[in-house]
Amino acid sequence: METRKIDKSAKAKKKVEALKGFYMHLTIYLFINTMLTVVKIIGTSYYGENFMGPIWHFSTFMTWLFWGIGLAFHAIKVFGLNPFFNKEWEKRQIDKYIEKDQKESEKYK
Repeated sequence: METRKIDKSAKAKKKVEALKGFYMHLTIYLFINTMLTVVKIIGTSYYGENFMGPIWHFSTFMTWLFWGIGLAFHAIKVFGLNPFFNKEWEKRQIDKYIEKDQKESEKYK
């Protein structure tokens, strides 16, 4: 009984650490990318370019995009969001192989 309680506590602590890590990652992502975007807009406006020029330029959103992909994978890991290989998919695959084995074994009866 006591070891089960310790296991649950350790598991919960690990989950909280993972959530904390993700939220720190998200905070840093938002702060750094916002600062880079502001610097890009201010820098290009200094050279006479209008406000919308750097907004639509790919280099402005390059770090948002690629770092965002990494952040999305981090979220999938932390929150267990896997739309492709979820528990339902596993159950269907197991049922499929069980049914296939049953058909194979019925051939030889």
